[in-house]
Amino acid sequence: MFVRPHKTVSKNKHKQVQQQHTSGNAVRYTASEETKSIGFKIPYPVLLLVAAVFVVYFSAFSFGYTELDDTIFIKEFRAYNEDIRNLITAFTRGLFDAVKDPYYRPLFSDVMILNYQVSGDSPAGYHFVNVLLHVLSVVLLFRLCSRLGISKLHSFLLALIFAVHPVLAQAVAWIPGRNDTMLAVFVLSFFLQSIEYAADGKTKNLLLSGLFLLLAYFTKETAVFAAPAAFMFLVLYRGISWNSKEMIPQYVIWIVCFGIWYLVRHMATIQSSGIGSARSFEDFIHRLPVIIHYIGKIVLPFNQSVFPTQQDTVVYYGIAAAILLLVAVLLHKTGNRKAVLGATGVFILFLMPALLVPDELNQQTFEHRLYLPMLGLLLLLPQTILLQNKLSDKQLTMAVVGICVLYAALNIRHQQHFESPLSFWSQAVESSPNSAYANMMLAARLDKSEGQRSEELFRKAYALNPKEKYLNFYMAEMLQKKDSVLASEPYLLAEKKISDYVQCDFYMARVALVKNDKAGAIVFLQQYLKRDRYNPMANNNLLLLLMDMQRPEEAKGQASRMRQMGMDVPPSISRQLGM
Repeated sequence: MFVRPHKTVSKNKHKQVQQQHTSGNAVRYTASEETKSIGFKIPYPVLLLVAAVFVVYFSAFSFGYTELDDTIFIKEFRAYNEDIRNLITAFTRGLFDAVKDPYYRPLFSDVMILNYQVSGDSPAGYHFVNVLLHVLSVVLLFRLCSRLGISKLHSFLLALIFAVHPVLAQAVAWIPGRNDTMLAVFVLSFFLQSIEYAADGKTKNLLLSGLFLLLAYFTKETAVFAAPAAFMFLVLYRGISWNSKEMIPQYVIWIVCFGIWYLVRHMATIQSSGIGSARSFEDFIHRLPVIIHYIGKIVLPFNQSVFPTQQDTVVYYGIAAAILLLVAVLLHKTGNRKAVLGATGVFILFLMPALLVPDELNQQTFEHRLYLPMLGLLLLLPQTILLQNKLSDKQLTMAVVGICVLYAALNIRHQQHFESPLSFWSQAVESSPNSAYANMMLAARLDKSEGQRSEELFRKAYALNPKEKYLNFYMAEMLQKKDSVLASEPYLLAEKKISDYVQCDFYMARVALVKNDKAGAIVFLQQYLKRDRYNPMANNNLLLLLMDMQRPEEAKGQASRMRQMGMDVPPSISRQLGM
């Protein structure tokens, strides 16, 4: 795989290399370190990295849905995705809901719309795009490492770790995880153009850096930390003076891009995320141990979860990993401390959104959020004894490739949990047993096949958190299936207060019928059909109730609406209504 040239390199050439790579106070290798890499070349490194991604993620092409957000973006948003005009509309609304949503990610919506034009409801096309986005990120990372002055061999090894690492499996194997891979493509491109501009001062690179930063902003809110991370790279990792002529124009571009994004976002119909409130600060303090959890999952990825929670994540892997990294930095006595600070700063900056998100918005510590933060820890490795040691290039390569084989095996095994809803939520409950939501979702998927276990999981979820969104509805549905219709009413009313879930009105209509309140049942069905007008059972029930209550004009209007939607109206009712 690797070859050595027969030609030797003179001492004078070594000195030239050292001078070239230490000019401008940039972070570079010493002469002895460069000597090792000069004699060890990688044939077709990009091709090898692409092949590694496709080998590791080949099974993902056959995966279905997990029923965590993916079915919302593809199946429930079918009508939205079919209308190509929504490529523009996405910039004016929230992600999940047009007006009741704090998430603003228009480019993610646009990519889903474009993907739908080709793939429709078939998940295979979405998984293929996810893998391609990961390939792009890996290649861009390889280029970034090389541009930062890291040797070609080390750049390749760092990109290879990124390509196969199991903690990134969720970002690739889970369809909505593409939000992070898309963000990485734009952020890495932004970094590359910023570095190019700092080196050559070309206006083209400055404008391209602004374009990619703007695209990152409209992909995910995490992009607000991209410019500070670029500062870390340029000033600390590359050694460029913060007030140099190479930096001032970049500051201007960064401010302009933020202003454009902030203005467009402000004009969109979205809700406040709650970040910045007193409760948000309390949640931030509570989430600080997540940093240790995440470090453990990167260095020692043996406790992965598709639906991780802070409560159910053990801390000892993280403590061991943090100690290992600290020792590795300290043992490399000639390492550049500014570069260590810069790489650590990049890791913390990109991890901030996971710490700042309010608990009421999202309580999970998802692993796909590590996609960009991992960049910081990878760039820390060249400043540690883990890469800077007495091993020959061949020995080091064999050691790292061996670790990557282990990581790849863990990745492939973990990927299988994303194959189907049952495999996904089974692993969610196994790894996060104290998550009410995970227990609820698995219970719903076992409802038809394992009724007894399903009921046990529903009751466990309710004991864990009786205010979990949708849980009261599931409890009510379970009771109605057991003909305990009246007992379901308190749960339905509770769910209406918590989430105003549309299905509650449908089941409340049955409660009203059991109470012999036919007029009330009509009201509930009418409310339901305002939000789900194509439900044939609800339409038919409403028509029958209107006939039973002797309200012919309303029944005639209902029958007309049903025919317009292509639904059958019983011939006997049509005759009675004179239609």
